[in-house]
Amino acid sequence: MADIEKLVEQLSSLTVLEAADLAKALEEKWGVSAAAAVAVAGPAAAAAPAAEEQTEFDVILTGDGGNKIAVIKEVRAITALGLTEAKALVESAPKAIKEGVNKAEAEEIKAKILAAGGTVELK
Repeated sequence: MADIEKLVEQLSSLTVLEAADLAKALEEKWGVSAAAAVAVAGPAAAAAPAAEEQTEFDVILTGDGGNKIAVIKEVRAITALGLTEAKALVESAPKAIKEGVNKAEAEEIKAKILAAGGTVELK
């Protein structure tokens, strides 16, 4: 085990040019390419950095589901729009109901619109 640690330390101290020379020598000696190992490790390494979790959502009304009046009432309650503005918003779907809200509020709005019979998408 001590030999392995010693080897790792020696390899860590190599310059880039020395490491490239080492890779060429190993390729010639064993008949393998370092590029193949990189290609195999590439997709796994690319997937490793997890994407940041989204914190702000846009709630998009995608349709009234045939329950236009109920959806208009919910949109009015959620947005504090007047009847005319809420009706125009519902009729012009897909349209954003609220933008830049946190996940809990977005899920709550989605549940209300779905309960009223509309369809919603979170982005």
